[in-house]
Amino acid sequence: MVILDNSIIFTGLPSIQTTFGFSPTGLTWVQDAYTLVFGGLLLLGARAGDLVGRRRMFTLSLVLFSLASLLVGAAPTDWWLVTARALQGIGAAILAPSSLALLTASFPAGAARNRAVAAYSAVAGIGASLGLVVGGVLADWVSWRAGFYLNVPIGIAMLVAARRYIAETETRRGRFDLVGAVCATVGVGALVFGIIEAAEAGWTAPTTGAAFLLGILLLAALGANEARAEQPIMPLRLFTDRHRNGAYLVRMLYLGAMIGFFFFTAQLLQGAWGFTPFQAGLAFLPMSGVNFVVALLVTRLVARFGSTPVLATGVALTLVGMAWLSRVGADGSYLTAVALPMVLIGIGQGLAFAPMTTAGLAGAEQRDAGAASGVVNTAHQLGSALGLGILTAVGTVAGPSGASATDALVERVSAALTGGSVMLAAALVLVGVLIARPSRPNPPASVADAEPEARSAAARDAVTVPAR
Repeated sequence: MVILDNSIIFTGLPSIQTTFGFSPTGLTWVQDAYTLVFGGLLLLGARAGDLVGRRRMFTLSLVLFSLASLLVGAAPTDWWLVTARALQGIGAAILAPSSLALLTASFPAGAARNRAVAAYSAVAGIGASLGLVVGGVLADWVSWRAGFYLNVPIGIAMLVAARRYIAETETRRGRFDLVGAVCATVGVGALVFGIIEAAEAGWTAPTTGAAFLLGILLLAALGANEARAEQPIMPLRLFTDRHRNGAYLVRMLYLGAMIGFFFFTAQLLQGAWGFTPFQAGLAFLPMSGVNFVVALLVTRLVARFGSTPVLATGVALTLVGMAWLSRVGADGSYLTAVALPMVLIGIGQGLAFAPMTTAGLAGAEQRDAGAASGVVNTAHQLGSALGLGILTAVGTVAGPSGASATDALVERVSAALTGGSVMLAAALVLVGVLIARPSRPNPPASVADAEPEARSAAARDAVTVPAR
């Protein structure tokens, strides 16, 4: 459900913009309202499953996500749509960690659990590719709203199945770090708003300055709260290791670039090249297919060449593909201007995600394994939201005044993808500076657990980026 919705939204963006009259910057909030709330509340959602019961939170999140999907499909106005997407983000922030936690709790450690997690990842990968096509078909032949209505019968069926087949897990005593979750969500949201507002109103506008000030104050409050919280959702000791800090930063930059790739390429194909939503969904298949195959092989490649070389190669190939795609014009050839760059991007994604996840977990103490995995996924979501805001601002500023709508769209897309290339170049530098260094002597025993934990976190990655 989660991955399908995330994929469907991209092929439906042009139709949504036409329906509600969103500006290019306003359209960003259709995606960012979801990812901001998802990322900001993800750690709190995982904690809720531990304290209240994972099946209970799983069923609650199904109800919430299905209801929000119904509200998205029925949205009569733009503010209704954005609010309903934020509500979906709340549901996803509980649903994603609860589903994987239930999966790992239902199978013993070892081969059985590894097969279950592999199946989970495979379903997510298939759902990503399928979502782009299904979203295109529905937007083309029915309406962009139909994709969201699909979640209602699926959610009802899953609720019935959950009550029949899933046992409740044991609960623990503890506290919710609600202050930390709110500071993280609203703080990053204020920064994103400030970036987008600067593109329209200017950097000196009072609203821009106020948004940046609020964001900085809330993120500072987040740090202070986590330092003194009895049970923080983001323990500050996780940020004392250079490897992990590098992995968090690389992930944010990488996901910021990739969310921009999907967001702007879908608009280019339909708005400038005249593709139907269905054709646009099919146009992403070269990347989706290659990505899926490489993701199945990446464990062997890491075992043979090492995690860091595979990560660096993946980021470098994604950078080459993104830079190539950024040169696209209104009259280019699909094969050479889009499909071949997408193949490189797909290979790069398949190579990069697993070692990026492993680097974000390496060296974490056993007591912090869950929190470290949560921070990895929070960086994933919030990096996507912040990156899309930055690339939207870059594209808006680059759009030529007085140009035709098609030319202006092509210029916006080209500028945004160029900005994404810069993000990837920065990520590649950080891989070399912060991650690619000799391993520390006498690593803690918990490092040996990084790979199984990485597989679990990598599976959760799949719910956020299409074509995982």
